[in-house]
Amino acid sequence: MIVLVVGGAAAGIFGSLLGLGGGILIVPLLTLGFGRPLREAVAVSLVCVIVTSSAASGAYLRGRVANLRLGTVLALFTTAGALVGGLLAFVIPEQSLAGLFALLLVYVALSMGRAGLKASRRATAVAAPVDAGDAGSTATATGSEGPESESAGRLDGPGYRVGRLVPASFASLGAGVIAALLGVGGGIINVPTMNLMMGVPLHVATATSNLMIGVTAVASAIIYLLRGGLDPYLAGPTAIGVFVGASVGARVARRVDVRVLRILFVVVLTWTAFQMARRALGI
Repeated sequence: MIVLVVGGAAAGIFGSLLGLGGGILIVPLLTLGFGRPLREAVAVSLVCVIVTSSAASGAYLRGRVANLRLGTVLALFTTAGALVGGLLAFVIPEQSLAGLFALLLVYVALSMGRAGLKASRRATAVAAPVDAGDAGSTATATGSEGPESESAGRLDGPGYRVGRLVPASFASLGAGVIAALLGVGGGIINVPTMNLMMGVPLHVATATSNLMIGVTAVASAIIYLLRGGLDPYLAGPTAIGVFVGASVGARVARRVDVRVLRILFVVVLTWTAFQMARRALGI
């Protein structure tokens, strides 16, 4: 039990410092480290997502950062997708699920690596700073210049307009399916969808996604519970560890060199993806 708490805490710290949910690490930790079945690990990961989302939601709501109306609309689609994904998880072979998770890890590792390269390029471009007024106007334009005909109207927020609601809803549906199948929060899809497709500022998209993933995880976790795929003795200590780790990570985030942490994280994800791929191929 203590090992589960410690492992969950480590996943929570990494996830908090890098802006990812602990689920991306919990599933490999339980399958590769503790030899648990993949579906059981996914169910435990979903419980951890619920805990971390609940812990952070209060701060986002008090700060009025999240777009609650937009999150409510998109959560309807992610929840529907989560119910479908929860049912599919017991139909799709476990080796196929392991292969999907390996692909997800590769995608996250590549995304983290690209983010690190962009950060390095920005650091070297400090000698030619952008005028603050231009940067502000650009950011505002990005958030507010969505296609007027596709604007979601009442879902708009201060300084930005929400557009392309229909394609974003389908993307959220897919995010729910992936979240339930692989035990991740769905923010990997929800955040880029809101930010790049709908024109929502990144900090608002992140906060709104955090509210959505808790609801999504509840819906899919219920499916796993009813199908007997959730072990409470495994989920309890792990969720406690993730909660503690996420709280610690939030406190020490400003003192840690995220660049070094990102490199380490990419290495860990690449190795984990390789191991999950071997599991999928039965090697």
